[in-house]
Amino acid sequence: MERAYIGIGSNLGDKFQLCRMALEKMEKLTGCHVEALSKWYLTKPVGVQNQNWYVNGVVSLSTTLTPQGLLDELLAIEADMGRIRKSKWESRIIDLDILLYGQEVIDEDQLKVPHPLMHLRRFVLIPLVQLDPALVHPVMGLSMVELLEKIPQGDQVVYPAME
Repeated sequence: MERAYIGIGSNLGDKFQLCRMALEKMEKLTGCHVEALSKWYLTKPVGVQNQNWYVNGVVSLSTTLTPQGLLDELLAIEADMGRIRKSKWESRIIDLDILLYGQEVIDEDQLKVPHPLMHLRRFVLIPLVQLDPALVHPVMGLSMVELLEKIPQGDQVVYPAME
């Protein structure tokens, strides 16, 4: 079994319900077991204007799936929930990203692990720190706490969510 960390996000519809639904679908995947879920956070969109705020969280799961197999399952969950990919950074009903897969480093066209922007995103690092503050980025060699400390707080707005 390998430990993977999956980012969950939504900024359309009933965001909390959609994130919970995606989590339930992940729990049912063959070869996967959800170990822990971070708190949910409300986050201002990064890199775009005029979008709804997101609900974001991170799930830790143990899996026997390969990284590509896990990605295929996550994409199938997104499609099943109605996500249609049109453009980068668009509003989305659900977004499931492999942030980390053990200590593996993968750089393929369709799969990049660790997620190439995770070290720049407070909405990813805050829930990762909650789940495992000592977790180390396999390329940068820094803990999630150290990476989070490098991002000025004013740069990105992240609030604990009240459902």
